[in-house]
Amino acid sequence: MLTGLKRDLASGSAEEYLECLFERIEKSKLNAFNALSKEAALEKARKFDRSPWGGLLAGIPIAIKDGISTKGIETTCSSSILRGYVPPYDAHVIERLKAEGAIIMGKTNMDEFAMGTSTETSCFGPSRNPWDVDRVPGGSSGGSAAAVAGGEAPCALGSDTGGSVRCPASFCGIVGLKPTYGLVSRYGLISYANSLEQIGPLTRSVEDSALLLEVISGHDPRDSTSAEKGQYLSGVRDEISGLRLGVPREYFGEGVDPAVEKSVWDAISVLEELGASWREVSLPHTKYALAAYYIIAMSEASSNLARFDGLRYGRRTGEDRDWHTTFSKVRSAGFGKETKRRILLGTYALSAGYYGRYYLKALQVRTLIKQDFERTLADVDLLVSPTMPFPAFRIGERIDDPLSLYMADVFTVPINLAGVPAISLPCGFAGHLPIGLQLIGRHFEEDLLLRAARSFEEATPHHLRMPEVA
Repeated sequence: MLTGLKRDLASGSAEEYLECLFERIEKSKLNAFNALSKEAALEKARKFDRSPWGGLLAGIPIAIKDGISTKGIETTCSSSILRGYVPPYDAHVIERLKAEGAIIMGKTNMDEFAMGTSTETSCFGPSRNPWDVDRVPGGSSGGSAAAVAGGEAPCALGSDTGGSVRCPASFCGIVGLKPTYGLVSRYGLISYANSLEQIGPLTRSVEDSALLLEVISGHDPRDSTSAEKGQYLSGVRDEISGLRLGVPREYFGEGVDPAVEKSVWDAISVLEELGASWREVSLPHTKYALAAYYIIAMSEASSNLARFDGLRYGRRTGEDRDWHTTFSKVRSAGFGKETKRRILLGTYALSAGYYGRYYLKALQVRTLIKQDFERTLADVDLLVSPTMPFPAFRIGERIDDPLSLYMADVFTVPINLAGVPAISLPCGFAGHLPIGLQLIGRHFEEDLLLRAARSFEEATPHHLRMPEVA
């Protein structure tokens, strides 16, 4: 199948294509990349032009979120504490990409350690939205989304802990897929919250996302949570007549921008015209999801980030003293404000006397949320909702109000708590700003999710509209 990724490459040589992309990046105002692998990528492209190799992604350039390990390319998680760290190994997904012939372009900007909704917590400064450079691209995979939407990369990988692929996909008007937990190996993904996060693709079309998922998914013995893959590309063009959709009442109403609500209902009408039916459903524990998510995520972060001490890799500050003093100085200087906030809150939630009151209770709520999805998805095939309650906001508008930023994730974090797959794709505009439609499926039924998303995409023009990047 000739997807958009392969059509782009078919129009000229791989080297010329890459040169154009790097030239665009060098002139860009988007700040989408933290590091480029320009010489290595161009050399690989020249070899491909001389003697093309096979593979599902043969000769196709791809950008990689800076929290995914890449051998020989600096990987920082957009944090000062990891500046200068060059991994000695590739993540599983990078191994898979290389095995299928892809060319790694470089590493994209992100919220520090994936903790954010706007890419404003990066030590490299914020990335910018191609539709309006004064606005955020979303987070935490904002650099990946901005690069794809801004024409600086044909596709990218991000990671999604509470919406970090879907949020920037929505804000930047592209496709972002969060796979079922376990479908894609987390080996080589620098951990924020192990029980929540998944690597996923960011692309300009649904078929391109299906192609990337075909490559990166599957069992990896180095990740005990990873599962066997399915088939995602072969049936993506099938019809959706008879599809049963559920519209959760908790995902509409107060706090949702009217333009977002209208665009999503218009999208439901399009899906109905394509042969689907819909009915209202309820996910009653949604109101507890945000609190449960942040307790679980911050608790896991406080444990995961304890390894960053500057003693083995990353930042080292001045003269070494006793271990406690050195450890404290390195982390104080190396971590940003939001990362420190989450470590402290997570440590508090796990501390003696509070573990049962906060962390264990959050896990119990998580079970209730998971059961909500399982019960509802037993009666319908997919759920439909907005991805984000509003379009992209201005840089600086919410960064000093953490609660406001956390509230932006209200429609994305329940999916990570339940472990189910979800996809965001463009469904309209509020003025000149994109709006995202979120489709949510059953565990390991990405094939159906992608088929429904592709049918909607084919029936609407939203994905064809391109930003006029400054």
